[in-house]
Amino acid sequence: QAQLVESGGGSVQAGGSLRLSCAASGRTFSTYVMGWFRQAPGKERELVATISWTTYTGGHTYYADSVKGRFTISRDNAKNTVYLLMNSLKPEDTAVYYCAARSRGGSSYYANDYDYWGQGTQVTVSA
Repeated sequence: QAQLVESGGGSVQAGGSLRLSCAASGRTFSTYVMGWFRQAPGKERELVATISWTTYTGGHTYYADSVKGRFTISRDNAKNTVYLLMNSLKPEDTAVYYCAARSRGGSSYYANDYDYWGQGTQVTVSA
């Protein structure tokens, strides 16, 4: 059974950094589009970043404007793991962060397009 498990969340002061990890198991996700979403209290789940992969072109990334230049998504296909490095964190980055995998198609903004989800990890940024 395919499973995604996030780790690395926690509490940090504004300006600090965290690195989230998403370990995949149950199948090989190397060709899947992998994404990070987040959901703050009272708000809808929103896309943070995605990374795709092809043998010929490597990884392609997408970032939401709100995190561009501060967050970096990467993947290690040998370890079936995706990472989200978050620098210069702001209080508005506070949310539960979810890892997601899409088996077909390219990167998508829409959560419904993703087939597998992790349980989420809390990130809290204090001012």
